[in-house]
Amino acid sequence: MKEILHALKYERRRSIAPPLGGLMRATAATLLVDAEVVVPVPLHPRREYQRGFNQADDLARHLGVPVMPLLKRVVHTQSQIELPKNQREANVKNAFALSVPGSRLPVPGVVVLVDDVSTTGSTLDACARVLKMAGVKEVRAITAARVVNERGRISS
Repeated sequence: MKEILHALKYERRRSIAPPLGGLMRATAATLLVDAEVVVPVPLHPRREYQRGFNQADDLARHLGVPVMPLLKRVVHTQSQIELPKNQREANVKNAFALSVPGSRLPVPGVVVLVDDVSTTGSTLDACARVLKMAGVKEVRAITAARVVNERGRISS
């Protein structure tokens, strides 16, 4: 999984997104069943420009639920993978904001966050806090992989 995600993110092999998104859709079907929208975890504009795309957005588009970019990254943070576990929460604190005008969202029900990898959950938690403060009733999360040990080994 580590090599697959590396190819998607850093080698710009976007053709990986449809089958990986389909696998995510099948694996997480119960989380998607009553979701109103999926929200990809945003990259900072500078990072998205450098990469050329947002891998979370590519994955989200294959989950069978409408995609709404309700969040934006307002702070250009250090990459989470470069940080030890105990610094990741502080790194993304206040890094996200609503991308839509106003303080309340037009989606009050179930929202599913989508990202490629979860290591500590800090990024997903920071995004969920913004959505909950804006009135979303329930926030769920789906990732293609999660880190399961301290050495950074990725598991699907």
